[in-house]
Amino acid sequence: MTETVTTKTTPVGTGVTTAGTTARQGTVGRGIDVTGVEGTGGGTTTIQENVVAKIAGIAAREVRGVHALGGGAARAIGALRERVGRADVTQGIGVEVGEKQAAADVVLVVEYGVPIQDVAQDVRRSIVTAVEEMTGLQVTEVNVLVSDVFVAGDTDGDTDADQPRRVQ
Repeated sequence: MTETVTTKTTPVGTGVTTAGTTARQGTVGRGIDVTGVEGTGGGTTTIQENVVAKIAGIAAREVRGVHALGGGAARAIGALRERVGRADVTQGIGVEVGEKQAAADVVLVVEYGVPIQDVAQDVRRSIVTAVEEMTGLQVTEVNVLVSDVFVAGDTDGDTDADQPRRVQ
């Protein structure tokens, strides 16, 4: 006997899963439902947000021109974690995971001299490729926020917030 599975695709974050003829309310960010899909042996595969965030963080760090991920405070805390041997690869990464799709937000510091738009595009491409290949989720968007530029010899890595802004 072959079971028919009807899957309704919903926007990221709705958490609604439909399998067969019974709809059930899922939890936002909980993953892919393969219940009753022929050849899978039944069951559910769940990919949590922290898994997708780790994949995205590792993929972003592999891009040439990315110095670090996260804003100033996150990088300071990250430096402390690294000193005690507990680096956080999800630093600077925010994700939202639905049943079939995922979206990511990335905060990064680029190295001086590297074209920022090229780095941002390469980060998007790297994250989309890694997440889609490893999870099977469709990545709908990757938003990149460049929070700083790293200059060799810069002691704090942050811009001087006390200077008046010339452009409004």
